[in-house]
Amino acid sequence: MIRKFDFLVIGSGIAGMSFALKVAHKGSVALICKAGLEEANTYYAQGGIASVTNLKVDNFEKHIHDTMVAGDWISDPAAVRKVICNAPSQIEELIKWGVNFDKKENGEFDLHKEGGHSEFRILHHKDNTGAEIQTSLIEEVKRHPNITVFTNFYAVEIITQHHLGIIVTRHTPGIKCYGAYVLNEATGDVDTFLSKVTVMATGGCEAVYNHTTNPLVATGDGIAMVYRAKGVVKDMEFIQFHPTALYHPGDRPSFLITEAMRGYGAVLRNLAGEEFMQKYDPRLSLAPRDIVARAIDSEMKQRGEDHVYLDVTHKNPEETKKHFPNIYKKCLSLGIDITKDYIPVAPAAHYLCGGIKVDLDGQSSIKRLYALGECSCTGLHGGNRLASNSLIEAIVYADSAAKHALSVLDRYDFNEDIPEWDAEGTISNEERILITQSMKEVNQIMEAYVGIVRSNLRLVRAWNRLDILYEETERLFKRVKASREICELRNMINVGYLITRQAMERKESRGLHYTIDYPHAAKSEAEK
Repeated sequence: MIRKFDFLVIGSGIAGMSFALKVAHKGSVALICKAGLEEANTYYAQGGIASVTNLKVDNFEKHIHDTMVAGDWISDPAAVRKVICNAPSQIEELIKWGVNFDKKENGEFDLHKEGGHSEFRILHHKDNTGAEIQTSLIEEVKRHPNITVFTNFYAVEIITQHHLGIIVTRHTPGIKCYGAYVLNEATGDVDTFLSKVTVMATGGCEAVYNHTTNPLVATGDGIAMVYRAKGVVKDMEFIQFHPTALYHPGDRPSFLITEAMRGYGAVLRNLAGEEFMQKYDPRLSLAPRDIVARAIDSEMKQRGEDHVYLDVTHKNPEETKKHFPNIYKKCLSLGIDITKDYIPVAPAAHYLCGGIKVDLDGQSSIKRLYALGECSCTGLHGGNRLASNSLIEAIVYADSAAKHALSVLDRYDFNEDIPEWDAEGTISNEERILITQSMKEVNQIMEAYVGIVRSNLRLVRAWNRLDILYEETERLFKRVKASREICELRNMINVGYLITRQAMERKESRGLHYTIDYPHAAKSEAEK
């Protein structure tokens, strides 16, 4: 089936939905969701959204400086300034769409402080800010007559000149995106979605790791699709491991214990009950995430233990329950009363700082294709994301991309010459076993060799193992009918390869990329 929309948005988190809402008054929008509308990384973001709002103590320059420090001084200064200076106006937009941020009795925002921030500037809704934003945006999207939501539709490939029989390489100038081939899971058919403008907003890729806080839909689909279409992908080595995921063996994804809890006063302890952060950083438990994650990793390895503790028992129990109701409820369901008991925690893959390279308008290297949110690399995060900067980045860039796309929409038309998907192939239960087993292997390879601490030897081993899986999976993909499982496996292998290769290419320890072969990062001029 051929479908035509002015705007094709692949992904339904804050980036995809806010873009859709900002352009829908000018044209038809298809919003593609591989699962339900709620199943996006946005929904699971507990902590909050960073913006300068209290001008009595805070200002843009402080937020910019904090972001550059966290990013290890390799963030793009233009991207940093853009996001931080445009943040307050986009907060107003979210409030207009029905998002309720917590306020004090005097009507001011109840701001949190998180690791790496010099001031209290995190707006939040209890400990489920992402869910509050996602739910509000879903209601707005459902109300808009020009937005058609396709749930349980899975984007397989973006359409370029390659599908017209033209040879496209990484050096081909003027690659254009004409839409995407999208699997309708209800029918098993791959539909052709033609569009004037396509937006990739598919979120992160942390499901390539065994331990992750992300929903398991985060298989790096958009990044892999753009890479296969010869688009530019950058900084994939910078994977942020959240230091404090709830340690409960068997849970996948891992339940997140928000960084705001450490901002609130929780302290880290080893299994003997001893504080240990003083050995690693003067900022103690409020050091940036990469430092805390490596400190926990080091403690666990030195002591031969599989987790540490987060202690919030010294805080007022009623205040704790009020600030973190969902964490309190989840832990209580496992027999842990956080007002009296230590919380077992361990690091888990949480956020990707790299992705599809975009400019200040969110345009990728492929014409007519924008990338927004976690799947994009704007340059804001550099080597390490500052806590709560991701949601604000997504909506600021969605605003810029929407304005740019609307300004050029009239120049584009649908490409009617695109062939329909070749639907040949079958898949048997025996072949499904190959797919699920290969997925487990990807998870094990990435966890063991491309994790918090890396080495050249480990990376080479990961590269070799992934190469074998790649060859096997491509042969299988050519034989079978397209399914979500085989497509996700392809994408996970592509993304695992990109993380590994770009980690091998970075010959230093920098930001989130830490290798025992290059223990001392070169200092930048800004740090000197």
